[in-house]
Amino acid sequence: MSFEKLDNVSEEQLPIAKHKQHGWKHFLGLYAGEHVAATEFVIGATFVALGAKTMDILLGLLIGNILAILSWTLITAPIATQTRLSLYTYLEKIAGQSMTKLYNWANVIIFTVISAAMITVSSTAVRYLFNIPAQLNWYPTNPWFVLVVLAVGIVVVFVAMYGFKTVSEFSSICGPWLFVMFGSGALVMMPALADSVLGTTTLSSIKDFITIGDQSIWTGVNAHGQPGIGLLEVIGFAWAANTITHFGLIDMALLRYAKKPIYGLATSSGMLFGHFIAWISAGIMGAGTAVLVKKSIIELDPGDVAFQALGLSGFVIVIIAGWTTANANLYRAGLAAQAIFHRYTRRQTTLTVGLVTVIVACFPFVFGKMLPLLTYAGLLVVPVGAIVFAEHMIFPRIGYSRYWVSYKKLTHSTPAVAAWGIGLAFGFGLNALNIMSFYYLFLPTWVVTIVVYTLLAKRYGADKAYPAEQAEMERKNQLVEEYHEHQAQQIDPIVEDTSLLSKALKTITWISLGITLALACITMFASPDMTSYLNNRDTFYLYGFICTLVYFVAAYWALRRKKALQA
Repeated sequence: MSFEKLDNVSEEQLPIAKHKQHGWKHFLGLYAGEHVAATEFVIGATFVALGAKTMDILLGLLIGNILAILSWTLITAPIATQTRLSLYTYLEKIAGQSMTKLYNWANVIIFTVISAAMITVSSTAVRYLFNIPAQLNWYPTNPWFVLVVLAVGIVVVFVAMYGFKTVSEFSSICGPWLFVMFGSGALVMMPALADSVLGTTTLSSIKDFITIGDQSIWTGVNAHGQPGIGLLEVIGFAWAANTITHFGLIDMALLRYAKKPIYGLATSSGMLFGHFIAWISAGIMGAGTAVLVKKSIIELDPGDVAFQALGLSGFVIVIIAGWTTANANLYRAGLAAQAIFHRYTRRQTTLTVGLVTVIVACFPFVFGKMLPLLTYAGLLVVPVGAIVFAEHMIFPRIGYSRYWVSYKKLTHSTPAVAAWGIGLAFGFGLNALNIMSFYYLFLPTWVVTIVVYTLLAKRYGADKAYPAEQAEMERKNQLVEEYHEHQAQQIDPIVEDTSLLSKALKTITWISLGITLALACITMFASPDMTSYLNNRDTFYLYGFICTLVYFVAAYWALRRKKALQA
């Protein structure tokens, strides 16, 4: 059978082949790496500045992140594994090119802002090295800081243009190290906090931890001396922080590779270990730094916090976590822009978007307002997720035709565009009227968009049957399956790297992480007074940094050997 036509079709336009699907371990690693990023420093400290209470943080983050895991598992993963398409491809199928272009514009804006925030975060580590003052206003107050941002930003832009694949591979080895460093930072800071609150560097029970939290970290009073946010707000943010990817369905692009929809539960590695533990750890590190340097936490930036908690390794964590996250999001922004401006290459659009991103990154308000920015970004794309959910999950159950826009060969879906617009007006209208917490705005917005789209789609022909067109689509899908089977037969089996050197390198990486964590535990549990604490902390700073260098050298060496074997 000839597959010449399919050979010329972009892989992104076709469902994911069976031989390219992955098991649950792949997604555990994927989400672990993606959701432990430089933003955790900002968000963790922001919860402190917003005045949450200790028990509200512990319980609220747990509940909110579990709700996020369930959202991926019950909404995103089923649609992704049934269609095997990315949201962009599926959206064009059900809403036409006009809607897709609007959505791509939204993605350009969202990913540009997130990339800018990450460049700014990375720059805080570099500015600390050169003793440039922390930037606490919405605008830059030091020309040297602007130069640092421009330097860091230019590197990010050019890597996103030319070397993203390498950075993507490199970021895959950062996950385990990031986990250890966030946990270690909290352990290292706790004796200093304990001494400031309890008068001793040691904790004897969980009650001591709660006392320290209530008096020194999550005090229930915000940075302006007013009562802070409560349990419902903490739950809402933890749930809403990733609405872009679960309710907004952007993670269809990742979960379309999952063998089963239940693998959506693998997002727990990012939510429970990444967000839950990392946000709590970042709050502890921020509060501990404030005690040590005798400043308010709102006067600190990630560079300050990371250095005080982790020493030189702190510079590494801020730069790498910000750099890898910025590259990934700038790459996405470039792709979305290229989908709008077809005449230009992905590199050209990435360069243009990147220059705008670097300019935005010079203004520190971008990373200082991460909580509302992430929530509003989610609100912007949630109506699109609602439209896809209605079309894929609800339409077949009420007798409507899924893919009716494709069956009618429309390039523009008035119901989809109108429903998105009405959903946005409803959501932002609720926010303007201050009827409810903006952390929960995505829920009524999602429901209203589903109802509006369903009613409008009926008027435009979604309730009609298209048997001939449906049969034609099924024939095309069958041809794609046969094409994938043909491809699978041409693929050489994967050769596993079982060499002694590679095994030794992997062992070295785990040993270096183990030593780092052990040193942090010694600082936490074997510091009976401030003198021994400071000595243990200095030991952690020195040998923790050495272990960091050893880890990355060994891990990257092992990665290159694996790539060479599979080339």
